[in-house]
Amino acid sequence: MFAQVRAVLFDLDGTLIDSAPDLGAAVDKMRLDRGLPSLPPERYRPVAGAGARGLIKVAFDMTPEDAEFALMREEFCINYERCMTQGTYAFAGVPELIADLAALDLPWGVVTNKASRFAGPLTRAMPLFNSARTVICGDTTHFAKPHPEPLLEAARRLGIEPAHCLYVGDDERDIVAGLAAGMATVAATYGYLGHEADPMCWGAHAVINSPGALLQLLMRA
Repeated sequence: MFAQVRAVLFDLDGTLIDSAPDLGAAVDKMRLDRGLPSLPPERYRPVAGAGARGLIKVAFDMTPEDAEFALMREEFCINYERCMTQGTYAFAGVPELIADLAALDLPWGVVTNKASRFAGPLTRAMPLFNSARTVICGDTTHFAKPHPEPLLEAARRLGIEPAHCLYVGDDERDIVAGLAAGMATVAATYGYLGHEADPMCWGAHAVINSPGALLQLLMRA
């Protein structure tokens, strides 16, 4: 499986970068603005990968079915736009992994459900992404993961068949999308796994506990 890999695609939040500090700060400001006490960052971290839906649920016990959710979500988005590069950083080992992929002459890219409103400015602001060959956002195509179309679009832009691509993500929807696209898949456990998540049950071709473990998979292939 991994011996055929000619390109590597990654999820963004929870896989390449730790954006939980800024995501948590954006929703916590909403609490402070309403006179509510701040919540500790560790309350937000497990749901950071779920975006506004998960964060607003933790902060206000509100779901998308609530009448005011849309307004709350937009307020969160405005807050996040203002702070999204302040505390976000690449996970330890990720810059070295990207350098190693370049040494192996393996092109790489990003496929995220994060809207281009956020993913574009964020990836442009971080030198890590200077060598990314493509960045597919949640609104680049008409679909978002777990639909395979964003991954297939990334493969098209790289000019590489999906069967020769590897997709790495920290959420079950990443693995579902990768498998549906006909790609090799790797589940990353160092990101934002929720309390009930069990990546061993997602059906990924491999599970890694650190970014460096991905290189080991590729080198052994």
